[in-house]
Amino acid sequence: MPKILSNLLIKTRNMESSLKFFNKKTASFGRHETFALRYSWLTKGFQAFDNDKTVFSSDKSTIELGVGKNMVNAIKYWLRATTMLKDDSAEGLITTPIGEAIFLEGGWDPCLEDEATLWLIHWLLVTNCELASAWYWFFNCFHKSEFTSEEASEALADFVRNNLSGKHSEKTVKHEIAMILRMYCPPKSNSNAPLEDSLDTPLSSLKLVMAAEGSRLYRSYSSGQPNLPTSVIGYAVTEVFNQRRAKELPINDLMYGQNNNTALGSVFRLTESALLAKLENLVQAYPDIFQINETAGINQLYRSDNSISSLDFLSHYYQTQA
Repeated sequence: MPKILSNLLIKTRNMESSLKFFNKKTASFGRHETFALRYSWLTKGFQAFDNDKTVFSSDKSTIELGVGKNMVNAIKYWLRATTMLKDDSAEGLITTPIGEAIFLEGGWDPCLEDEATLWLIHWLLVTNCELASAWYWFFNCFHKSEFTSEEASEALADFVRNNLSGKHSEKTVKHEIAMILRMYCPPKSNSNAPLEDSLDTPLSSLKLVMAAEGSRLYRSYSSGQPNLPTSVIGYAVTEVFNQRRAKELPINDLMYGQNNNTALGSVFRLTESALLAKLENLVQAYPDIFQINETAGINQLYRSDNSISSLDFLSHYYQTQA
């Protein structure tokens, strides 16, 4: 097993998980002020908040961040939606261990130069069922590989009507699909989208959603995702293990999820064979921690050592990239 190294203080207990179970009472929509996530916002916002905990409420926030007031609110939202910041009952808004590990001075990848960080941010965003509910639904629950924006909007609206409690504006809910497509889909060559949006949407480089030229169709196909690092899979799998307090996880459940649980295979748009290959690579890299065995005809991933934090897998990756 590779030695897991870290020169950063990882302030988390081994069995903690940032994942929350789907709750029909806590979903939310439209909190991004209609501004898509941009490359510089996470770095700029996190470091500004680390220097001044009042930056998002200060009268000087627009000067400090160099954006308009609505964009200040959007930056704060995206930091919370990607779990770089979180709400604490005692202290209010605080930084998280993973936010500190990535964005503090000397952190793993404060300028988002490594594609692994984008895969990680994608995972953190689309598994946040409370603050990024539409993203959670699209990548965990929506399984059409070809669709129009209208079809996805109607499907999300149906999901909200049938599965969530409370009042949610149908117009706001449907508009979330346009934001998801804007963030994940490289623009069409004849797109009328603002140039700055097309050049500054980091998650579009993952190519998890593509627009079909000459039609209104969008495609979100499962594939082998060769650029998705084993260490990000290790982080994600460990988060699921910790969330469920489990010693084993059925691979089929990791692929598709059950009862609105996180579907790792679907989140990363992996085929069944690709997910199995990624898990086999994980076992090969960390044989003292993970094993794949068949029990009662069901392939399951087992974790024999829960002393390793999910962040340790990322630490090992970034240390080897240095």
